[in-house]
Amino acid sequence: MGLLSKKDTALLTDPLADNNPITIQVLGICSALAITAELKASIVMAVSVMFVLGLGNVVISLMRNIIPSKIRIIVQLVVVAALVIIVDLVLKAFAYELSKTLSVFVGLIITNCIIMGRFEAFALGNSPWRSFLDGIGNAAGYGLILVIVGFFRELLGSGTLLGFKVLGDPIEKSGLYAIGYENNGFMLLSPMALIVVGMIIWIQRSRNKALIEEN
Repeated sequence: MGLLSKKDTALLTDPLADNNPITIQVLGICSALAITAELKASIVMAVSVMFVLGLGNVVISLMRNIIPSKIRIIVQLVVVAALVIIVDLVLKAFAYELSKTLSVFVGLIITNCIIMGRFEAFALGNSPWRSFLDGIGNAAGYGLILVIVGFFRELLGSGTLLGFKVLGDPIEKSGLYAIGYENNGFMLLSPMALIVVGMIIWIQRSRNKALIEEN
């Protein structure tokens, strides 16, 4: 018998496509629009949310039978705030410039609808192991969209990926710039992030008959 059952595997794979937190549930949109101008920032935010949601789900699941119903939201906020503080301190210690780029958006992980939603909808009613898988799966689905959006915004807006020039040098007019290519500055603006997310939603729904039938 494998480590993961069919249901456990679904917890990891469903959020990547058919039940994606951003494109299907329309959660966590703010950070998808605000920090995806650079691929590196997108990746770091995705990893940060995965740490907070995966570990947070486990903590809430372990405490689910002792948390009074009337203060469960407060307890959840305390748990996620403690994990976000750890993420923030680690970034400031080892990636200070990047932490400045992410700015307040690391702190806003506390109010990310995906995290609070999974605490309420799953961790409070399931075992720590399944809660961990659910957290990792939903964070991966969230991170996937951030990485896709960040990839296209940085590539088309700056001509770079992870800070490396991949389309050539616009000053020396090498690579694609030698044949007249120009960076699209609009890609670096938040409205373009919304357009890119909208295109991903359109492509996903056009390929998924079940989603078409629901609408």
